[in-house]
Amino acid sequence: MSVLTLRLAGPLQSWGASARFTRRTTESAPTKSGVIGLLAAAAGIQRGDDTALAPLAALHFGVRIDQPGTRVRDFHTAHHGVTGKSMPLSERFYLADAVFVAALEGDPALLTELNASLRAPVYPPFLGRRSCPPALPVELGLHPHGGLLDALRTEPWQASPWYRKHHRSHDHVELTVLREAHPDEHHSADTLRDQPLSYAAEHRRYALRTRVTCSVRIPNPSARRLPRHDPFDALDEESA
Repeated sequence: MSVLTLRLAGPLQSWGASARFTRRTTESAPTKSGVIGLLAAAAGIQRGDDTALAPLAALHFGVRIDQPGTRVRDFHTAHHGVTGKSMPLSERFYLADAVFVAALEGDPALLTELNASLRAPVYPPFLGRRSCPPALPVELGLHPHGGLLDALRTEPWQASPWYRKHHRSHDHVELTVLREAHPDEHHSADTLRDQPLSYAAEHRRYALRTRVTCSVRIPNPSARRLPRHDPFDALDEESA
């Protein structure tokens, strides 16, 4: 088994697991359906091609919250492109200035193909909605050894420099991870309807997925390194 890691960073992101009429919310972290959709678009998989989608949907998924961002609301207006009639007003929610590291564990050959697709995507990637392009390249790399949590422990902290400065007094940071539950963990897991079954425009389908919350501790590259200071050094110099 290998692990593919992705950097999901941009001015705005929106990862909705449910939409109720004119109110479009976002989860606090990327959903599996959103990330698998990004990979499927990069690989050129057409909507409604459930056979090609199935191997991607079977990948084990997890996400690390490197920079949680801020939830913002957009009061959305639109007009029909042909008739010019006003469309219903809607509220759309986004995460601003957020950074995540997503990880997918599974077949090495499939993940190698997906990594190559991210470097030359058939359809451009976006962070949950088409209006949310990534600010940086999405692909981080392949981890041929170890599991999903190992990859999330070894991947460097991807937070913005200005955000890391707020934590420079700490040599390490504790980052929250949301990952798919193993069969023996379902009693302590929560559920989210973001397991993709079909992206067909006429009938999108998603199943419930169980996930658990944990954390990883990783080095802080912006930690302040104070010079060694021992007040007795001066006494040693005088005695010499």
